Amino acid sequence: MPPADVSGPGWTILQGQAVWRLDRDALEIAGEILVATNTTGHAFVQFTKTPFPLIVARSTPDAWQLEVPTKNRRYSRPGEPPAKILWFRIVPAISGSALPRNFIWKSSETGWRLENNSTGESLEGFFQP
Repeated sequence: MPPADVSGPGWTILQGQAVWRLDRDALEIAGEILVATNTTGHAFVQFTKTPFPLIVARSTPDAWQLEVPTKNRRYSRPGEPPAKILWFRIVPAISGSALPRNFIWKSSETGWRLENNSTGESLEGFFQP
């Protein structure tokens, strides 16, 4: 995929703080989260522990890509992103769309939490006003 430019027209950007836990037994990692969506169906999610991006997830109407820069890994395929990858469930959760059955979304005035009930992976945080 070409680099994402979320500064262009049509993008909605949410930024905030989040805590990620890879599974039930993993330590929590606190960082910054950026979620950007476009009117054309593109989405961009980045989780950063300054100054390093830890996760970069991108999707378009016909493809997806997940990068883990700290491990020098990149995964991409045409079609819908895999249902089990938490980073691709954030945008549907925020928009109120249905999630795969293993995911739980909770949102309040003070924050939100997305969890894969099967694996224990979770992401909890808040977006700045």
